[in-house]
Amino acid sequence: MTTALGLLLAPGYKATDHHPLTICFHNTVGGRPLELSTAVYDNRFGEPFSVEQFKYYICSIRVTDREGNQELLAASVHLVDQADTASLTLRLSCGLKRLRSIAFVLGVDSTANTGGVMTGDLDPMRGMFWTWNSGYIYARLEGQSDSAVSPAHRFSWDVGGYKTNANAAREVVVSIPEGQADEGSGGKPYEGPITIEADLLKWFDGKTAVRLSASPTCHEPGALAMRIADNYSNMFSIVH
Repeated sequence: MTTALGLLLAPGYKATDHHPLTICFHNTVGGRPLELSTAVYDNRFGEPFSVEQFKYYICSIRVTDREGNQELLAASVHLVDQADTASLTLRLSCGLKRLRSIAFVLGVDSTANTGGVMTGDLDPMRGMFWTWNSGYIYARLEGQSDSAVSPAHRFSWDVGGYKTNANAAREVVVSIPEGQADEGSGGKPYEGPITIEADLLKWFDGKTAVRLSASPTCHEPGALAMRIADNYSNMFSIVH
């Protein structure tokens, strides 16, 4: 069976087959829980830093089961904000069992970027919007570092951009270990939680080196934003 979104669902699938599925985001720094403002961390270049804000948008959350069937769980945009505990948990509905992977877009699509004033998690009052020309900030990492050559040693990385050759949205796919999300107690469908860990150290060297000493500020679409986006697209994994 194929939905209007082109996702393949299991034969005999019915909407009533849905069951709850909880997904949790756990933000860390090299395996340590992320603590805003109070903790000091080091990246692999020996640069110490503390974090004051850590936020990122996700959308188009979908799952694939071990038979290759896919289902869109949520098309709407959700803001994961370390300062907002409630934002770290998503309670969704799923019609598939024996899950193999979870995929989502890290960022905001072009329609939302150009669609005028939005509400909910896309409300500009959330502080994640630049201008009508540049659109939304997809992900933010801000704090302080003695290595940052900037006023008050602050660093601020706001990553976004949706135009050709400067599109910072990234497709993320995380594998679920076999057997982890097969079934719940009594043979019932697995309802979670599935915990997705985001290691923010990947912002610095997930693919290419980005040092605070050289680049303490990113506030517009462009080459630096694309490099950071390539890095942090690899920060996600499923916690066993």
